[in-house]
Amino acid sequence: MEMQFYGAAGGVTGSCHFLRVGDKKLLIDCGMFQGGHDLEEENRTEFGFDAKDIDYLLLTHAHLDHCGRIPLLVKRGFRGEIITTSATRELARLVLMDAAGLAAEEARRSNRRHLRQGGAESAPIYDITDVLDTMDRFGRSADYGQKMEVCPGVNATFGDAGHILGSAWILVEASEAGRQQRIVYSGDLGNRGKPIINPPTPAPQADVIVMETTYGDRLHKAIGPSVDELRDAILDTLKRGGNAIIPTFALERAQDLLYYLREMMNDNQIPANLPVFLDSPMAISATEIFRRHPECFNPGTREGLQHGADPFALRNLHFTRETSESMGINLIKGGALIMAGSGMATGGRVTHHLRHNIWREDSSVIFVGYAAQGTLARRIIDGAKTVRIFGEEVHVAASIYTIGGFSAHADHDELLAWYGDQRPTRTVLVHGEDNGREGIAKVLRARGLQVDCPVIGDRYSL
Repeated sequence: MEMQFYGAAGGVTGSCHFLRVGDKKLLIDCGMFQGGHDLEEENRTEFGFDAKDIDYLLLTHAHLDHCGRIPLLVKRGFRGEIITTSATRELARLVLMDAAGLAAEEARRSNRRHLRQGGAESAPIYDITDVLDTMDRFGRSADYGQKMEVCPGVNATFGDAGHILGSAWILVEASEAGRQQRIVYSGDLGNRGKPIINPPTPAPQADVIVMETTYGDRLHKAIGPSVDELRDAILDTLKRGGNAIIPTFALERAQDLLYYLREMMNDNQIPANLPVFLDSPMAISATEIFRRHPECFNPGTREGLQHGADPFALRNLHFTRETSESMGINLIKGGALIMAGSGMATGGRVTHHLRHNIWREDSSVIFVGYAAQGTLARRIIDGAKTVRIFGEEVHVAASIYTIGGFSAHADHDELLAWYGDQRPTRTVLVHGEDNGREGIAKVLRARGLQVDCPVIGDRYSL
């Protein structure tokens, strides 16, 4: 029995964990690398294993950095079964179809450039046909807390990770040559106090714990003051007469923000007729998927929905799916709140809204999520005076707000609370930059525990 790590090992993206039990080979997640340079090349690289050899893929959740390379896995020969929760299955289809569309668009742009320079055309990393083939590989759905036999000698139990709709940590109970191992993969763990979904359920007892450490070196702001900061940023922008731009992750963050905006309007903290634009086809579709999965909601939100209190219904909310509608928003010079993807401003419609607003002193850009190194969002947050958008250097004059309490990730204390007082034989820290991993490692090592911080390709025998 052995495990290897082929992504999110020394970084926060590209989660891909390999587990061999006897003659069976499993993956936990197969995500895209994001946020760095030469991403296209990095995501096209060989996996480090033969896709044809993988028998099962256990998917923790539908974020692109956990599921984004599954179509490439299928394209390269994976014919096994994908097991995940029903909500994750729906969201993954949405995310992967969007990724295929973006890949095709990027290929067209780069091919035009290459042809002008006398180079050759290249195909996108995968296309919509590959995504449809991928959806055929999804098999059984997992219910929270219900043990299921993956195959003889391997059982899996999915627990609520509280990160996004349908997200899970996974307990794998593996048996080989009479020896048993309980291995927990955290996936991404959620921040407590989220308004729609439940908090993470604690880690079960395990021999090996593989845990994310995205925010392992810091604490989040409390959600109450964070909501107040958001309100104040909106009111200040309206007072100055500009637009408020919120780069928004389509899954969970967009829905959480709609919830909080609705509460502010109901409490007369912001104007009830404030025009709010959700300018993200994926976020709009994700909101529809949310409504179909109230079993993932916390009791309060679920009960409210049953009594007609739609957590995503705002009086002056505009869903803009069409490109023409999105372009029309840029004619609005002030008094609007615009939520658009991508959350790290690496692409998508928010880049157009930034180009039209970030140079204006009366406007604001409000960041409410993680921004990886190398992204446009991180450069703006770090105080860049100018940023390059669509080949143009644009002056940064808008007010920049960074509000940390909305994070979908657990912070230092919440990670340790999930971990509990366990004493596994090995703890493997993944999905974190060096500071994040060290923030957790030093605490666990002080308890006398063995802690490993793998790099890509590292192998451990169990």
